[in-house]
Amino acid sequence: MTLVPNIIFAILFFTGIAIFAKNVKKIIRNIRLGISENRSDQSSLRWKQMIRVALGQSKMVTRPIAGVLHIIVYVGFVIINIELLEIIVDGLLGTHRVFAPYLGSFYNVLIASFEIFALLVIVAVFFFWTRRNMVKLKRFLNSEMKGWPKTDANLILYIEVILMTLFLTMNASDFWLQTKEVANYSLAGSFPVSQFISPLFDGLSVASVVAIERTAWWLHIVGILFFLNYLYYSKHLHIILAFPNTYFANIQPKGQLSNLDSVTTEVKLMMDPPADPYANPPEDQEVAKFGASDVMDLSWVQLLNAYTCTECGRCTSECPANQTGKLLSPRKIMMDTRDRLEEVGKNIDTNKGCFVPDGKQLLNDYISQEELWACTSCNACVEACPIGIDPLSIIVDMRRYLVMEQSSAPSDLNNMMSNIENNGAPWPFSPMDRLNWKNEL
Repeated sequence: MTLVPNIIFAILFFTGIAIFAKNVKKIIRNIRLGISENRSDQSSLRWKQMIRVALGQSKMVTRPIAGVLHIIVYVGFVIINIELLEIIVDGLLGTHRVFAPYLGSFYNVLIASFEIFALLVIVAVFFFWTRRNMVKLKRFLNSEMKGWPKTDANLILYIEVILMTLFLTMNASDFWLQTKEVANYSLAGSFPVSQFISPLFDGLSVASVVAIERTAWWLHIVGILFFLNYLYYSKHLHIILAFPNTYFANIQPKGQLSNLDSVTTEVKLMMDPPADPYANPPEDQEVAKFGASDVMDLSWVQLLNAYTCTECGRCTSECPANQTGKLLSPRKIMMDTRDRLEEVGKNIDTNKGCFVPDGKQLLNDYISQEELWACTSCNACVEACPIGIDPLSIIVDMRRYLVMEQSSAPSDLNNMMSNIENNGAPWPFSPMDRLNWKNEL
């Protein structure tokens, strides 16, 4: 009978990991629906960028208060989950604080730091909840943040408080049992926070406190596994994806647009005198599509961006078009891309690995032309993103599709392009009249 809890723990743990692995596999499959793009250049620079931005949180502290508190939650959550390794070993082997004899006094330092960070996380989460639900910052009130996105953000905060509370309750009851020299609860660890919770158990029997400790222990590990698998449905997927996203982020100068290979090929063909520009392409060569109208036309990096978006809204709050009341919200661009990608992924799952056209696409069904043409291409959203997401690249690719595939653009833009074609300049004046201004001097 003593092996039953260990067997239950093993089944629970490996089931949770298997579900997580399945979700990760699905995310990778969806990202690979994007077209190929080489982001393997300058690896040393990319590693430095990842360490600085994802690990070092360098862009978070541009807003100091929120940035520091986010670092506390981030570091605290990561460090506290180091103890998860010990919980796993204890759960599988039926031991109690198995690492304590091997780490000696350093184990006391670890447990103490875990507890201090747990308390700091609770304080930081309370600040974030207050800011999101009571202060009501403008960037949390946009239309795309209503419904599930708002619920998801609050659920994450509640889950973090529950996990930290369970952690401290587990330690407080454990500490009480250690001081009572209860069997199987040997002295191990230092408890600077939970020692103040421990006196609450003084009026209870040993059996009751053991039940509290075991309940908190089990709920803590179940909560961790639940949180791990909830990430797939949450904006907090960036906890994992921020690292590859910052590594593969664009390292070219901001404002430098990429060229379409198909257009470059056409231009080179036109500049090659012996070539026949009207020759049919080889039969095995696909007809190039200019720009993007759906997620499959975007690159895998752009799809990775969509999954990594934290929905923090820094991009939207910095967007000059959004500030002047335009419909554009860079955050919504990323959220819409992710929603459409998930819809395509479910379509593939339903149809046994094949995508069946559903009459929808990212353009118009999710992102309107009005949003796309409101963008000034200033790169403010790219600069503001704390994890290197590039909404502008998606906007530009969809604009390319509108102009080059559908000849659909605002009248002012069409007039400008006609003037460039006819007059060699954006203005509606003949090249012969360009110097007429000097006659007025």
